[in-house]
Amino acid sequence: MSRDISLRTYIETEVLPLYDNFDKAHGRAHARAVIEQSQSLAEYYDVDRDMLYAAAAFHDIGLSEGREHHHLSSGRMIRENRKLREWFTQEQIETIAQAAEDHRASSDREPRTIYGRLIAESDRLIDPMTVLRRCVQYGLANHPELNKEDQWERCASHIKSKYGEGGYLKLWIPESPNAQRLQTLRGIIADEKRLREIFDSLYETEI
Repeated sequence: MSRDISLRTYIETEVLPLYDNFDKAHGRAHARAVIEQSQSLAEYYDVDRDMLYAAAAFHDIGLSEGREHHHLSSGRMIRENRKLREWFTQEQIETIAQAAEDHRASSDREPRTIYGRLIAESDRLIDPMTVLRRCVQYGLANHPELNKEDQWERCASHIKSKYGEGGYLKLWIPESPNAQRLQTLRGIIADEKRLREIFDSLYETEI
């Protein structure tokens, strides 16, 4: 967490409330989880905690302009945010913006800085049930026209392509607990009957 009370107040009152406008999978609880995870992983690295805090808090605000390029929108919004100049230099703001731009799991390049790697890793949050719940929540929020079977097909396809063996998700921080959790999730993915049972349970809870 930020050691600067004024920065913390700004984030809590002006930035985190923006996440209330997004789907459940990317709401305020998600932003707080990324903040907490990145601060925990920062114990292993020589980084500015306030910069990391800001990067985590801002990383998904670009969702206000749509999902597809939200990471780039987040980066632009950070650069355009004049309030951040009260706490950070222009160079630091650029690093924060790059961290937001580089967090996306589907990116085909490695994050440019340790801040980007920490935010990208923390955004993964590979708790199997959380991942599956977020997948269901995202489908219901963004594709309400799909019936249950179509939601299942969408969710299963996404989970396999991202988290399955050979999936596009990459892990960047060796100290993170994500590696072991990913293996647990892959065990569920490999058992389609179990995966479907979990989906059915989550679907009924979320609708």
